[in-house]
Amino acid sequence: MRSLTNPLALIVIIILVLAVACGGGEEVIPTPEPSAIQTKEGEVTMHIISPAFRNGEAIPRKYTCDGDDVSPQLEWGDVPPNVISFALIVDDPDAPVGTWVHWVLYNIPGETYSLAEAITNEAEPAAGGQHGINDWDRLGYGGPCPPGGTHRYYFKLYALDATLELPVGATKNRLLAAMEGHVLAQAEFMGKYSRE
Repeated sequence: MRSLTNPLALIVIIILVLAVACGGGEEVIPTPEPSAIQTKEGEVTMHIISPAFRNGEAIPRKYTCDGDDVSPQLEWGDVPPNVISFALIVDDPDAPVGTWVHWVLYNIPGETYSLAEAITNEAEPAAGGQHGINDWDRLGYGGPCPPGGTHRYYFKLYALDATLELPVGATKNRLLAAMEGHVLAQAEFMGKYSRE
């Protein structure tokens, strides 16, 4: 009988035996899948996720106008070097009047890699950064509140090489204009909400 001399084959067999032996009992909870966009250099793939829901899945009622209307926890990583600040835009392209802006937050410090749940809607929240206005003409987060049907909500994070010279209360369009030429990387993920 020929012996196995290939170390890779032995490792594969050991892994398979261990997987079968340890495979019962606990339910495996899947890790949220980030949806990322390549940087302009194509070297770093920044990602953003929420522990509250997976990319492409339903946003829990708690984070909508039908619930507590608080912002979900967000986490990001694999950011490029030399980030000075981050900006966040949340919008709904499925609104009947055109894309509806739910949240604008900018000048988030570059050493920040997460936002806790329920960020206050103050002009300059304790979590860092400055709030812009949403399409309800209010500072801070406004959760999904579709008039009907299923809508998609995009959480877009931008890594910037500067702190933006913007006052509190800037619109999404003013933010996009101010970011021009300063975006090192961007990432997004999407959640859905339905009132059907």
